[in-house]
Amino acid sequence: MLPDLRPPAPRTGDDPRGVVVLGSTGSIGCQALEVAALFPDKLRVVALAAGTRWEQLADQARAVRPRLAVIADESKYPNLKDALAGTGVEVQAGAEAVRLLGAVDADVVVAAIVGAAGLAPTLEAVRAGRTVALANKESLVVAGALVEAAAVQSGAVVVPVDSEHSALFQCLIGEPADAVERLVLTASGGPFRQRDGATFAAITPDEAVAHPNWSMGAKISVDSATMMNKGLEVIEARWLFGVPAERIDVVVHPESVVHSVVEFVDGSSKAQVGPPDMKVPIQVALSFPDRWPAAHPRLDWSTAGPLTFEAADRDRFPCLDLAYAALRTGGSAPAALNAANEVAVARFLAGDISFPDIPRLVEAGMAAASTHADTLGALLDVDREARRLARASPHFA
Repeated sequence: MLPDLRPPAPRTGDDPRGVVVLGSTGSIGCQALEVAALFPDKLRVVALAAGTRWEQLADQARAVRPRLAVIADESKYPNLKDALAGTGVEVQAGAEAVRLLGAVDADVVVAAIVGAAGLAPTLEAVRAGRTVALANKESLVVAGALVEAAAVQSGAVVVPVDSEHSALFQCLIGEPADAVERLVLTASGGPFRQRDGATFAAITPDEAVAHPNWSMGAKISVDSATMMNKGLEVIEARWLFGVPAERIDVVVHPESVVHSVVEFVDGSSKAQVGPPDMKVPIQVALSFPDRWPAAHPRLDWSTAGPLTFEAADRDRFPCLDLAYAALRTGGSAPAALNAANEVAVARFLAGDISFPDIPRLVEAGMAAASTHADTLGALLDVDREARRLARASPHFA
């Protein structure tokens, strides 16, 4: 997706960049609004979208006064409409309205809707040629080839927001693509890095969402605990940077200071480092290709060490190998993996299955994959079938 990794010319002009935030009430969306508030002369929020949290969306809209606020849950439309009466903010509702928001006239679209629901509006933003600050990993996991083709055709710039991909992106700026030998994604290891695998069946949802370094939503926290998040990031990296699976590696780095590493053909490496703070990669995406001064936390090098690194334990965390297998299989296998994982995590959080059942349900759902699913409709068909298989799978002994 980034065949030429050399930076564009810095932006000129004094007008603020128009920003659309898809998924504004989620963790990334809220932090994106906090970053935008730091730069009122550089960023102007023009539209917001959320799923069901109409009260929080109304508060955000009153604070930033966008032109448009969209709630995906149509039943919440009257509430949002009444809450924003007299503010001058236009209110719309429904999944189609959210999708079309991706193409609203703006400079940057923050794609932060969690799950497969974020795919359609993200793809719309790419097709419209926007700069897409991508936090919705499912867009590339499910439909990486479609997103890549749309970006090539429209000239859209996709800037990753995930800390690991932002790190790779920053390390690759100014480097020719043929100089890259290997990408190394770092992983915290999650809350169970040192836990005996024999006790995994006793893991509770509360334990799984208690990430040691990052404050994230429940679903992504469980993905971190299973290491599925790192597997999905491997698939993302393949589409973002055009590097095949065999040249993308994962290493566990529990301090979460080194966010990722690029190794080059001459034996040198670049790493992007810093405290675990999502506002930094969010700002990188909103300001690219510029860098703006901000008072985000700095790393104190006198106390930063020691830093440790270790191989990922693929026996205790089989989701990582499932993701590599899906990437190597290609076609709709990553879409099936992602869909089944969403169902498996939801069932675990609801207390319906155990922690070790998650990769088992994912593997069951991957039976829905097809090598011929090369359109969005076909991919969504696979998504639905994988979810059905994962929901139908019984408890495991």
